[in-house]
Amino acid sequence: MQTARFAPSTTGPTHPGTLLAALLCWLDARSRGARLVLRLEDLDPERCRPQWSAGMIEALGWLGLDWDERVLQSDLAAQHESALDRLAAAGLLYPCRCSRRELQALAAARPERGVAYPGTCRERPLPARGWRGTDEPLRLRLPAGRVEVTGEDGGDLSGEPAREQGDPIVRRRDGAFAYQLAGVVDDFYAGVTRVVRGRDLAPSTATQVALQRLLGYPTPSYRHHLLLLEERSGKLAKLHGAVGFDALRGAYEPSGLCGILALAAGLRERADPTTPRELLGDFDWLVVRGADRTLRWTGRELVVLG
Repeated sequence: MQTARFAPSTTGPTHPGTLLAALLCWLDARSRGARLVLRLEDLDPERCRPQWSAGMIEALGWLGLDWDERVLQSDLAAQHESALDRLAAAGLLYPCRCSRRELQALAAARPERGVAYPGTCRERPLPARGWRGTDEPLRLRLPAGRVEVTGEDGGDLSGEPAREQGDPIVRRRDGAFAYQLAGVVDDFYAGVTRVVRGRDLAPSTATQVALQRLLGYPTPSYRHHLLLLEERSGKLAKLHGAVGFDALRGAYEPSGLCGILALAAGLRERADPTTPRELLGDFDWLVVRGADRTLRWTGRELVVLG
């Protein structure tokens, strides 16, 4: 059986972009008879809050989405530690003393390299006690070369992560396991074979596949979908002050909001009330809109533009 997952970060109120991503992931998995996992990514101690996780669960259930398993990423530390043990044993981890300010200054002085980490600390060894013996951030030595990846829709997700992004941080200064490591490890342990997510995450794919190969993990299939945008441009997201779930629930019944999301995604030609189960009957990626969609929140309703 195939396994899919929806893995939202829990750093703020659930917003329309989150709900659309969840709906498309749910439709993809249920249309294939795949097992579907909800993984709440709550590792960032500065931004994640238990109330955001609880609100996410409530919002997704209110919309009509269900899951075969639900996990908190913060409960999975043992498997993250095990992965770091394997990478350390292979000589692939090193502590990094570079500050954010130093890296920003270096990027400004070398604009041709962009923000790629230049490998300043790459030759530093781990302390005698191993990766657990340092409070500094840990980076992963990526191999040079191109990582070839093709998306399920035929899109080219390939890249040279060692050159384009540089060695990624896998454990942060505050001790939190970083996104690239945790997501790859958790997908493996959950048996994930399908990753359906927004196209803003497509640039991470080559780095994640490189990490999968270093750990000996299989690579799932990847499909990236449209984003919802605000009128002032940029992804419709909580960091941009997008309308949250409480306001949406006050303005809509679940079927009404689902109809708006279906229209935005190209699944329906009008914003008639519908449910995820009703959309499931004729779901096909061929009819899902490829281009991003802009939404306007008037204070009382969502308006689909373009």
